[in-house]
Amino acid sequence: MEKNIEFLYKYLNNASPTGFEYPGQQIWLDYIRPFIDETIIDNYGTAVGVINPGQDYSVAIEAHADEISWFVNYITPEGYIYVIRNGGSDHQIAPSMRVNLHTRKNGIVKGIFGWPAIHVRNGQKEEAPSLKNIFIDVGASTDVEVAEMGIHVGTVITFEDGLTELNDKYYTGRALDNRMGGYMIAEVARKLHENKVKLPFTLYIVNAVQEEIGLRGAEMISRKLKPDVAIVTDVTHDTQSPMYDKKKSGDVACGKGPTVCYGPAVQNNLLNFIIDTAEEKGIPIQRQATSRSTGTDTDAFAYSGEGVPSALMSLPLKYMHTTVETVAKEDVQTCIDLFYELLLKLEAGQDFKYIK
Repeated sequence: MEKNIEFLYKYLNNASPTGFEYPGQQIWLDYIRPFIDETIIDNYGTAVGVINPGQDYSVAIEAHADEISWFVNYITPEGYIYVIRNGGSDHQIAPSMRVNLHTRKNGIVKGIFGWPAIHVRNGQKEEAPSLKNIFIDVGASTDVEVAEMGIHVGTVITFEDGLTELNDKYYTGRALDNRMGGYMIAEVARKLHENKVKLPFTLYIVNAVQEEIGLRGAEMISRKLKPDVAIVTDVTHDTQSPMYDKKKSGDVACGKGPTVCYGPAVQNNLLNFIIDTAEEKGIPIQRQATSRSTGTDTDAFAYSGEGVPSALMSLPLKYMHTTVETVAKEDVQTCIDLFYELLLKLEAGQDFKYIK
């Protein structure tokens, strides 16, 4: 297996729940260190690889490192565990899922989301899964036994599923939102290094924490870095599979290239620079529009300090916030290529202001 694919599997199969991203950040940093000059790590764990430090003009490319998860909220006397969300975790998919409870005392403790058998539900009005009724079973009979396993209120929980492939064309698994973005920006660093590119500006390769609970990591690091330009990558919804409404969610498909975004937080001159570069290099792109905000770290960078020209380049993804998030391998590579070409074309001091 090639080193980059080995890294991808290691990185994706590791858990990095919001607020507890540091093990994944260490994996990411270890991989990119040969390709960068310096690192910056802030108090909450956002990791930055710096290429060509100390220049007057700086550019940030960014993804977020955290994944949705759960917190232990209540333990019954009988040893069952009730949860609350850490980010946008989906209660509908929880029943019968295997989980990892990340304890300080005993490391990972295995558990399952239990659910009553179909036999005892037959003939009744089905009760849908909700935070009121989903629960975790760790094989304990009492709350004391649960505590002895190192589990307590506040213990963080992730689904167990790992990365796999479909039809040699797709990656599928949990937390592709947005560690696939972290993989892509790491590969941009590798490509720059291997091709011995000398950039005329400082490049910050930013893997931010706490996006899933309000773009908090990007908010913090954008104030620290104060870049002149920011290009963010995250995932967006593939709307081709059943139960999606294209009139509401747009028309985006896996396999047709990165999706560029229109919206108030997106600086249009920077957006047009991305579109023109893609057309010039024969890289396919898709388009989508957002109302008010993008809902991604783009917003945090755009509105930080005195305002940073920012744009969003999204990776189309099926089944967001499930354990079978799915992206096209082809799109992953195309996103890497477009990032690379943008950085080659960007000039030090490039001014994106509307009025000059």
